[in-house]
Amino acid sequence: MKQGKAPVRGSGIPREEIKRLQGLGCLRDKRYKDIFNVRVVTRNGFVSGREQAVISQAAGQFGSGELRLTPQLGIEIQGVAYGQLQDLLDYLDGQGLVTGGTGLGIHPVHSCKGTACRHGLFDTFALTEKLHQRFFLAYRAVSLPHKFKLVVSGCPNNCVKASLADLGIIGQRIPLPDLSGCRACKSCRVETSCPAGAARLREGRIHLDPAACRNCGKCSGACPFGLFDHWQDGFKIYVGGRSDKCVAHGRPLSRIFLSEDELMAAIERAITLYIEEGLPKERFAQTIDRLGFDYVNDRLTAGAG
Repeated sequence: MKQGKAPVRGSGIPREEIKRLQGLGCLRDKRYKDIFNVRVVTRNGFVSGREQAVISQAAGQFGSGELRLTPQLGIEIQGVAYGQLQDLLDYLDGQGLVTGGTGLGIHPVHSCKGTACRHGLFDTFALTEKLHQRFFLAYRAVSLPHKFKLVVSGCPNNCVKASLADLGIIGQRIPLPDLSGCRACKSCRVETSCPAGAARLREGRIHLDPAACRNCGKCSGACPFGLFDHWQDGFKIYVGGRSDKCVAHGRPLSRIFLSEDELMAAIERAITLYIEEGLPKERFAQTIDRLGFDYVNDRLTAGAG
């Protein structure tokens, strides 16, 4: 096995200063004593051409000239010396760019492609923009017990692993079929369209098993006689996921939220609960385990539906 060099220890920068800088998105590169990588927040991966030019200019002027993308779709300016950090932050702020998305608080929201994908059930980019404004930007000055990640998946395929986030949102399309009009087709398009096997022909007629249905929307409009032409769109919320050293799979709340207003209110309640009842350095998953899922579920679904 190839031997790596040990990281440089002892930067000479006070620990509290390094912690303060981390909250501003300036992460010390442990290979060096006083070099930082500065994280610029994007809007779910979106940056304008002007913003790209500004970030590139900043990388050359204050850093090594290199940029890297983060798994959460941020952009890190590489190789910024400690003495240059404040000048860089002032420059980016003057250009309307935000740094951060690290430390004890709400991290930038990210999602899948939503309706840009053939499986997507709703516009994830539009929703994440609203979440970015209402929760990431509005709560930037609010300290939470630990980091809190919001992830949005446009359908139950869950490509972005929303169920591994502190709070994950997954699009739903709930079928509202009229099975009384089934014409007993020998080859049923609804049955063949269902990836979960929830829609099946039995004794020559189509039946839907709600317990097996994933609300993926594949059956919507599949019946040529209109039996599956009606549905209800909504959002399923998973809470208590995490994908770090102690992986935890989130659990779905007992309700499907049928409007954005209901969804936003539930997220607000989740963050408020975490602020009020979470312990220092405790991830949301641990808070839920300590308080009990049923209690948290009742708090977050109160008034919904």
